[in-house]
Amino acid sequence: MAMNDDWLARTVEPVLDPDLPICDPHHHLWDQRAGMVAPRYLLDEFLEDLASGHNVVSTVFIECGAMFRAGGPEELRPVGETEFAAGVAAMSESGLYGRTRVAAGIVGTAHLSRGDAAAEVLDRQIQAAGGRFRGIRQGGTWHESPEIPNHRTEPAPDMFLDARFREGFRHLAPRGLSFEGWCYHPQIPVLTDLARAFPDTVIVLDHFGGPIGVGPCAGRADEVFDEWRRVIGPLAECPNVYAKLGGLAMEVNGFGWHGREAPPTSEELMEATRRYYEHTIELFGVERCMFESNFPVDKLSCSYRVLWNSFKRLTQGWSASERAFLFHDTAARVYRLDSPNGPEGSR
Repeated sequence: MAMNDDWLARTVEPVLDPDLPICDPHHHLWDQRAGMVAPRYLLDEFLEDLASGHNVVSTVFIECGAMFRAGGPEELRPVGETEFAAGVAAMSESGLYGRTRVAAGIVGTAHLSRGDAAAEVLDRQIQAAGGRFRGIRQGGTWHESPEIPNHRTEPAPDMFLDARFREGFRHLAPRGLSFEGWCYHPQIPVLTDLARAFPDTVIVLDHFGGPIGVGPCAGRADEVFDEWRRVIGPLAECPNVYAKLGGLAMEVNGFGWHGREAPPTSEELMEATRRYYEHTIELFGVERCMFESNFPVDKLSCSYRVLWNSFKRLTQGWSASERAFLFHDTAARVYRLDSPNGPEGSR
């Protein structure tokens, strides 16, 4: 149960386009996460959100520091998270929990900054996932202001430029693994440098590159958008980079919806963030963009139903092909969910 369930219930909408197939390429699962709006978010809790009416056919689990092994070599402890996600995926594949294939793709983590030693960890992750392992996220979010939270791993400011990090990073492409680029908007240029240095590695930009709206960026929405727009263009020129469209309902983005008397409607969500979505789609094209939920993190501000309604409102009037890419096909291709050996291969 989320801490704000009663508050979320104050904004109720009918489901728009309930038959539109969706692949949700970015969600988390965890337990005993103090300080989060949903301290417990396991399969049962996620299924409650999935049952809100949208046609979510598959999902991708993204690492969040959950269920690491308590013992053993430190570098191998993140494999426990992959084992956990693979167990959830196996439960889902039984069909006992509905049609949605939860965690059909799994993105784990590894300390790429260990250099060549990271290769063994990658192989262990692949083995643990039972054919579902698709990539690595090593969060790079950092800011000099103490008012802006850094990633839980306390990364170096320019981690993506570090030689040892890149030594580990080079082991991704030979294993068919992608990399989730999670940074704040001032760091997008270093992610661009990484993408240019490794053109054969698929990089997925998480949450628009994290536009900041708190701390020194509070009250500067137009300036932040202009700063973001200047740096997102060069990144979009890298054909190996894809963009996740979502993750703007976090506290760090500064919209402050969680402090309102009632949650925003889907129309309010889209109007407040429309320029980020439209500009990114214009730059990357629908073939390199995918909508994401970032749940339960974004549950701080809106329900699962309202969030996906907002994406559907944005694309009302778009062609069926364009919507298919944004809601399902790009994600399914990037995370290889439609491959002959993938969980959706029989569709």
